[in-house]
Amino acid sequence: MVKKQGKKNIKKEVKKDNLIVQIKKEMAKVHFPNKKEMVKYSIATISFVIFFGIYFYLIQLAMAFIKSLI
Repeated sequence: MVKKQGKKNIKKEVKKDNLIVQIKKEMAKVHFPNKKEMVKYSIATISFVIFFGIYFYLIQLAMAFIKSLI
């Protein structure tokens, strides 16, 4: 019975070591944006939010106008 528990502990240690190695490999693949890219993505995001905000506001105004006609 002691041998089985020993094997389980060894397997857990191997899995933990393997997990840490895999995490390090994946983190090496991650590309973090630099300042120039971050500014570009932020401007794109803000402009999309403003565009769709205006778009849905105009749709709401149109629906309100149509409703007032009825």
